[in-house]
Amino acid sequence: MYRTIVDPHQLADLVGRDQLADLSGRDQFADLSGRDDVVILDARFLLDDEEWGRREYAAGHIPGAVYANCATDLSGPVVDGVTGRRPFPDPETFRATLGTWGIGPGTQVIAYDADRGLMAASRLWLMLRWMGHDDVAVLDGGIAAWLAAGYAVDTEVPTPVPTEFRGIVRPELLADVDEVDAIRRDPSYRVLDSRSAEGYHGGGKYYDPVRGHIAGAGLADRADTLDPDGTFRTPEALREHFAAILGDTAPGNAVFYCGSGITAAQNVLAMEIAGLSGSRMYVGSWSEWITDPSREIEL
Repeated sequence: MYRTIVDPHQLADLVGRDQLADLSGRDQFADLSGRDDVVILDARFLLDDEEWGRREYAAGHIPGAVYANCATDLSGPVVDGVTGRRPFPDPETFRATLGTWGIGPGTQVIAYDADRGLMAASRLWLMLRWMGHDDVAVLDGGIAAWLAAGYAVDTEVPTPVPTEFRGIVRPELLADVDEVDAIRRDPSYRVLDSRSAEGYHGGGKYYDPVRGHIAGAGLADRADTLDPDGTFRTPEALREHFAAILGDTAPGNAVFYCGSGITAAQNVLAMEIAGLSGSRMYVGSWSEWITDPSREIEL
């Protein structure tokens, strides 16, 4: 079972398709054997255009993949003045969604995203773990890596066989706003902003009416976890990267946030790839923090 990342060849092996084969003709791999307990989820998403991912999926996706919409499937209702822009859905609602996708005990889930970003796929990875399902991994390098390896896409929309999702919610994998407020200046913890340095200091494009970062938070740009080709850096390089950020802070005392609770998941995944287990995400992130004007901010 894969629990962090897979490369395109590992994914092809999972579903029983010849490496570097052109899969555009379905009869080319119809007789190849593979695991029947693999669910592939296409999580492509853009903050600027929430329907972009669905259009890309319709134009071509990894064969057998089901589309997982970050705006609807992976997010719950926004409560003005209370939640951030992308709260997690109610666990029972999400449990039903996972069952509809055919995810049950022992199912290997593979999530993928567009090239370079990996943000929504990482959020999906984290959400499945939050729901008690550890057998989930992200396709390293996204669909661009799949195509670069010689694999094709198709436009057929699969019909998953529904099942009962039985995972138990693990709230301890997340941090809430009260905890973040309590630990943000505690020297034994690190609250870390996953946006770019520009966004951390209140510059660039913002989706929220207030600029800046949580007072006391450090910076851990999630883009720094990737190599130039859009794949994750090696575990050794990631350990060195996070050591420079965390210092003596234990991995379990690191909490990552971002603008609305999507991109920070990439840092949590990168920590796991590095062998630094236990970090958490503040899902409400900046967009929730600023709903209360008494919460301290900095530029």
